[in-house]
Amino acid sequence: MKVEWSGVYPAVTTKFTPNDQLDLKMFGLNLDAQLAAGVQGLILGGTLGEASTLTESEKDRLLEFALQKSAGRVPVILNIAEGSTRNAVAAAQRAEALGAHGLMVLPPMRYKTDHRETVAWFQTIADSTALPIMIYNNPVDYKTEVTLAMFEELLRHPHIQAVKESTRDVSNVTRLRNAFGERLKILCGVDTLAMEELLMGADGWVAGLVCAFPAETVSVFNLVKAGWMDEALAIYRWFLPLLELDIHPKLVQYIKFAEHMTGIGSEYVRAPRLPLEGEERAQIFKIIEDGLHSRPDLPAIVI
Repeated sequence: MKVEWSGVYPAVTTKFTPNDQLDLKMFGLNLDAQLAAGVQGLILGGTLGEASTLTESEKDRLLEFALQKSAGRVPVILNIAEGSTRNAVAAAQRAEALGAHGLMVLPPMRYKTDHRETVAWFQTIADSTALPIMIYNNPVDYKTEVTLAMFEELLRHPHIQAVKESTRDVSNVTRLRNAFGERLKILCGVDTLAMEELLMGADGWVAGLVCAFPAETVSVFNLVKAGWMDEALAIYRWFLPLLELDIHPKLVQYIKFAEHMTGIGSEYVRAPRLPLEGEERAQIFKIIEDGLHSRPDLPAIVI
């Protein structure tokens, strides 16, 4: 299945039972909500997916389940976040063997690579698989920035096709477009900058709060792309306090709490993360409750 790298791609959370097992029933409920809203792809095993806490067999099961649930309607993308090139290559090849349609790849974990090492990392992974790749560029959280000079080399490889743009610099969308035209697909990776980056020409949105609010997220994207800016802005302004839950170190707990409150997820996280409690829980509850009470009607638009 061809990956277009456009539209809304949820970075889905991993659902757990109270006894810390995969909750595939709840996972399926959320995937159904995403697909019904009109997302254009699904991304498993990212930060929101708590991938660093998952076993290899759990990742395999989630991928197999998502592929079965999506049934060819949208591409299923697996995130690769490893500490060694050998492990990253093995993960990429395993994903391909299981039927993934593409990969989202982070720079090496726990080591800040220089220019030569970063380029070699991505090129080696791309050489090991036939799957298309989206590079996750998030120097704020993961310290290594994939620069324009690096992309100049990396885009010689046909498998490297897209970037999840999470530098927090909106103008980087324009830099990338000026440098590489349509050769590189650009997807916003920061919820609070999504409308801004879409207006600057981003092709898609790797979204977080979509996990709890799929229809609103897809609506903002569709409205912007259709040129209905007033309608998009009205939803986006309502959405912003919720979108800000995505840019906190506890984004997993916050977004899972939102999923719980919208009825398409649960609060259960895997240790060392712990569920919210006390004053913090009350504060996040109020943000979500306020959003639910003022939830806007969405205009009917299909693009």
